[in-house]
Amino acid sequence: MKTLIGRLAAVAAFAMLFSIPAAVATEGERPAAPKAPAIAKEAEKPQEMTQQERMKMCNQQAAKKSLKGDERRAFMSACLRRH
Repeated sequence: MKTLIGRLAAVAAFAMLFSIPAAVATEGERPAAPKAPAIAKEAEKPQEMTQQERMKMCNQQAAKKSLKGDERRAFMSACLRRH
């Protein structure tokens, strides 16, 4: 019986945790988010590379290292994940 009551209490606590932010968000106004830091962060961030650009860059690096076969495949996979 204790485990059933414990589980019910855990489920109730879990449900309350997710219902509180929804209730708070609907009450009153949200404070305005500062826009200047967000703009500054976007300016610092380099533009996303397209898949084609990443492939070209990684191919060039693999060619410089004279990689072939499985080594090239492993390098290309890791390079594309990084960029």
